[in-house]
Amino acid sequence: MSQRSAPLSLEQLHEQVAAGDVDTVIVAFTDMQGRLVGKRVSARLFVEEVATHGAECCNYLLAVDVDNNTVDGYAISGWDRGYGDMAMIPDLATLRRAPWLTATAMVTADLQWLDGTPVAESPRQILTSQLDRLAAQGLVSFAATELEFIVFDTPYRDAWASGYRDLTPASDYNIDYSMLGSTRMEPLLRDIRRSMDGAGMYCEGVKGECNLGQQEIGFRYADALTTCDNHSVYKNGAKEIADAHGKSLTFMAKFNEREGSSCHIHVSLRRESGEAIFYDEAEEFGMSKVFRHFVAGQLAAMQELTLFFAPNINSYKRFVDGSFAPTAVAWGLDNRSCALRVVGGPGALRVENRVPGADVNQYLAVAALLAAGLHGIDNELELEPPTTGNAYTGNAPRVPTSLREAADLFEQSAIARAAFGDAVVDHYVHNARVELRAFDSAVTDWERFRGFERL
Repeated sequence: MSQRSAPLSLEQLHEQVAAGDVDTVIVAFTDMQGRLVGKRVSARLFVEEVATHGAECCNYLLAVDVDNNTVDGYAISGWDRGYGDMAMIPDLATLRRAPWLTATAMVTADLQWLDGTPVAESPRQILTSQLDRLAAQGLVSFAATELEFIVFDTPYRDAWASGYRDLTPASDYNIDYSMLGSTRMEPLLRDIRRSMDGAGMYCEGVKGECNLGQQEIGFRYADALTTCDNHSVYKNGAKEIADAHGKSLTFMAKFNEREGSSCHIHVSLRRESGEAIFYDEAEEFGMSKVFRHFVAGQLAAMQELTLFFAPNINSYKRFVDGSFAPTAVAWGLDNRSCALRVVGGPGALRVENRVPGADVNQYLAVAALLAAGLHGIDNELELEPPTTGNAYTGNAPRVPTSLREAADLFEQSAIARAAFGDAVVDHYVHNARVELRAFDSAVTDWERFRGFERL
């Protein structure tokens, strides 16, 4: 992997702790559900011990549902294993200030078992394994995630108390690219942007989107691991900042029947020397042979790997024809009706995967993108002609329409098992099955509304 520099060096942290400017360090990692979890430790303890030796956490953090209920059936954790510990080992290249929290720094951790071996099922480790495969070929991946969300004037605790009904969106109409319509949210949005810049990111800007209160804040691309680490910090921090403003925001893929919230992911490869390898002016559309194989791999593996792009029941509500969310497993040149959109020119040619929603676990999604691309490169897959016109009305294969279908395809996928290993595949299939069982047994408001009196 490429060398990375920390937004905050350990020496700088020492100085800030000694001066009393930092008294707390958050040591955290991203769990299966894409949430930042971990613990706050005293800054003094961090610089004296935790920075070097790490901190412990219960291994159930990779074996629970959204409600943090312990769940049977995971190979790595359970009552039969005593719910023992994992070690959170800080990656000091991620050390940074968290400007929206008082006197606080934070660091992203890798997970290890107590014997020092990596926890293979950890989302960050799953991505790291794919980056190691690239490195073996002298390649480095760069990525950007475009994360959308919906802002509400209703605070989080009030939203919870209401069962998330009758929330007040932060705009009253479609504010896509609207300056006026977004200004009401600007105090919050500016605070998020400035805070993330203070945390070592490069915020490019913000724009309104189609749904009521919907926004997208964009960040400069970086190497894939840095982008994914930043994504977790931003997503968690944006919620904390919204809470401080007396508002709430959601990264649900589909909050209501209007437009969903996406997380389009842009990916490219370079040689370790920095040379871009996706562009070749001598080839059709400027697409090098390597790039054509890479995109062909995306198409070949997309249905089988959709579980890592759309991990929740709600994710699949987003895939509606004509909604700017893809339904066709197809690629096109700057064609937003396709699942894969090729954009950019010399030095910046890349593929945008439009399948993931805002609820995605970015480590898993980027790992799947790279695994699919390597499948195409290693097997020298030929790329079909681009889709022109409306892919929604074409005859291309379709993106899976439910979590159940995606889990079945992932479980049976030779590509997934070759790329990630049986332990990882079985772990995340089980996670999907747990969610499906919970959903299948739930009685919803929709059922009560339709059936209470009239059936």
